[in-house]
Amino acid sequence: MLNFLINPQAGGKHGKKIKKTAKIIKDYLEKKGIEYTFFYTAKKGDATLITKELSSKGAENIIAVGGDGTLHEIINGFENFSKTTLGIIPCGTGNDFATALNIPLKVVDAIEVILKGQTKHVDFMQTPTVRGINIIGMGIDVDVLNKYEKLKKKNKLGYYWCLVKTLMKFDYTKFTTIINGEKTDYDAFIACIANGNQYGGGIPICPVADPTDKTLNFLTVNKIKKSKILGALIKLLKGKVMTFKETEEKKITSIKIECDFPYTVNIDGELYENVPFEVEIVSDKLKVFI
Repeated sequence: MLNFLINPQAGGKHGKKIKKTAKIIKDYLEKKGIEYTFFYTAKKGDATLITKELSSKGAENIIAVGGDGTLHEIINGFENFSKTTLGIIPCGTGNDFATALNIPLKVVDAIEVILKGQTKHVDFMQTPTVRGINIIGMGIDVDVLNKYEKLKKKNKLGYYWCLVKTLMKFDYTKFTTIINGEKTDYDAFIACIANGNQYGGGIPICPVADPTDKTLNFLTVNKIKKSKILGALIKLLKGKVMTFKETEEKKITSIKIECDFPYTVNIDGELYENVPFEVEIVSDKLKVFI
């Protein structure tokens, strides 16, 4: 039995993309005589609750039909990692984590990955209160998401427009990291812990990150002159952020970040107020069809 957890709002366009995807899945599996069940979410948080129920009852698989937001909710509902395997049918606006795992974007190809049954352990991130699977960050990405949430039409172009608007007026963020007991002060406009290598619908924020290598990547782009911001943006979009001299990157397994002011954290595109910014990697636990 294949258990598909479907977010009807993923992918935009009033659910048209999801409806088309669900029909392709249904027709393909019925043609092959494979049993399946569809579980639809109705509101934010439903994917977490449905996953908790399925996983705690020993479901052998939970297949996400949606984008990074759907994956975020599902990973926070996992109860039985030893029994339940995660499958991914990319159907969101960005599909950044699916891309990092080389999951096919074509529906039938993604189904075939699941039917072949090959699995691999994939890392995820754990804070004291919430899990993350792709990117955890603070700074500019939080401002971008705040603007993006106010848009009536949400797509990649809208996200990029919010990014440009934010860069023009953004204030740098001061914070302190604690890694292996060593404290370091930063004044940066990008700061993230990367498990996946991109966010925002294809922005390669940390091209060297690999969600199966049992390490996380801490990346910052430190304070630069306002006149260099446009050049930094172009390099970021081209996947060349690592070549910028203000960029720092290091492999970690855990990190704590401290700030002297109230802050917001971006976890897989979801905004959390004043959660403890303490992140550690969890490896050899989450199995994914890949």
